[in-house]
Amino acid sequence: MSYSVAVVGLGAMGMGAALSCIKAKLDTYGIDLNPTLLEKLKQAGAKEVATNADGFADKLDAVLLLVVNANQVKSILFGENGLAKKLKAGTAVMVSSTISAQDAQEISQKLTELGLIMLDAPVSGGAAKAAQGEMTVMASGSAQAFEKLQPVLSAVAGKVYNIGAEIGLGATVKIIHQLLAGVHIAAGAEAMALAARAGIPLDLMYDVVTNAAGNSWMFENRMKHVVDGDYSPLSMVDIFVKDLGLVTDTAKSLRFPLPLASTAFNMFTSASNAGYGKEDDSAVIKIFDGITLPNISSPSKSTVK
Repeated sequence: MSYSVAVVGLGAMGMGAALSCIKAKLDTYGIDLNPTLLEKLKQAGAKEVATNADGFADKLDAVLLLVVNANQVKSILFGENGLAKKLKAGTAVMVSSTISAQDAQEISQKLTELGLIMLDAPVSGGAAKAAQGEMTVMASGSAQAFEKLQPVLSAVAGKVYNIGAEIGLGATVKIIHQLLAGVHIAAGAEAMALAARAGIPLDLMYDVVTNAAGNSWMFENRMKHVVDGDYSPLSMVDIFVKDLGLVTDTAKSLRFPLPLASTAFNMFTSASNAGYGKEDDSAVIKIFDGITLPNISSPSKSTVK
């Protein structure tokens, strides 16, 4: 029996998830505003691709949303040409963007009123894990939502955590995870900046750390971009401004102090303010004055001031 899923947002994670759905032999539809990404997915075997779901919304069993923030999720589902009203009753909507628990609850309430089912299901693992169908999913929602989305979860995830029935729990677990991710990138940048200041070759420093106890997944992944001098955005500085903003908002609502997360948030905000918001999040290292960083454009080094 065929199963149809539309993936909305074909960025680094969304494209990987959509390709994984195709590999799992699901009838996969792609929605994005970027014609190049739509064409790539079409060539890979998507059933149909478009800038909206008008032509196929009524055929879908499930929708997977992998867009940047809550505003985009709300606009896609409930905006002027909103997708939600076009879906048949009982369609499952898997919201995998990093959003606040409150936004997740608001979205769920509106979907429920339209006879739709929501899984609050943020994801992690980066573009590589997404492409392999090995993302980590931290999800909350009804047993019905998990059951209805099982084919999608099997296609895109290596690990699925059922956090509970209450919408918002998945969002909260992801936000706490992002605290660590953001702090690890900021700490890695600080360490590499100190190495640069001390005259230690950054490729050597990177090699030492990735073979020693101070390593983290984020250090190994993101500081390689610094060593290569390549800040092509896989995940942008501005995404961590948003995510660490959600971390600090969550802490504020719980009256809970987060000294390290607050510092990391300020570092990413400074990087965005300095004009690096659309660069890879490893570009947070550029906030440090008086250091010389590798530059992709030439073997020589360029000074960041």
